[in-house]
Amino acid sequence: KQFGMKVLAWRNIETDNSALGESAKATEPRMEQIFIENTKNLPFKEFDTELYRIRKLAEIEAASHVDIMGNMYVCSLSSQTVTYKGQLTPEQVLGYYKDLQMPDFHSHMALVHSRFSTNTFPSWERAQPIRMMCHNGEINTLRGNKNWMYSRGSLMSSPLLSENYDQVILQSTSDNMSDSGNFDAVLELLSKASKRTLPECVMMMIPEAWQDNKHLSNTKRAFYQYNSCIMEPW
Repeated sequence: KQFGMKVLAWRNIETDNSALGESAKATEPRMEQIFIENTKNLPFKEFDTELYRIRKLAEIEAASHVDIMGNMYVCSLSSQTVTYKGQLTPEQVLGYYKDLQMPDFHSHMALVHSRFSTNTFPSWERAQPIRMMCHNGEINTLRGNKNWMYSRGSLMSSPLLSENYDQVILQSTSDNMSDSGNFDAVLELLSKASKRTLPECVMMMIPEAWQDNKHLSNTKRAFYQYNSCIMEPW
């Protein structure tokens, strides 16, 4: 309501945990789905930016309450994607979420990823996929990448976000997230808080070996060279 949006409904997500192990059941969260109306008739990318801002501020508000802090996680808040995930094996996903068993549930594309957690303890919120992508983690440059994001935090701004909120919203990385979680958060920041396309953001974060590639077009080389001055590769 603060940003002129209207909540249409809340919906309980129907699940079946009969196939889950004891550790997954012990931390199984309550799941709800919210429907928000695009009251301003914004193009989908601008609407997703508004939803991004709303989600980030909701997370910041939740973190200020001891009884909520650490117990709330938003899987996705987007006009384009819905994320179904959990502390599950690939075979358990379809049986767990009853939505995925409905014959009239259709999607143009489904992105699926399964990976055993290695350097972080398995949990529901750390499961793949994340909000923007699926990723194997094991980012060797993670500490440096996070430090660079911290150091430029006070200098970042976005013309798409309110000046009253941009400094808190633009803080993307955290020691509480996995490698993939930090990568996803920065990718989301670049794509939602700017007018860059998603492929452009991915190419900024994971550039190919372009310096000595003689087969690269001048346009693509210029793109990589320009963006290497803006962001270091992940």
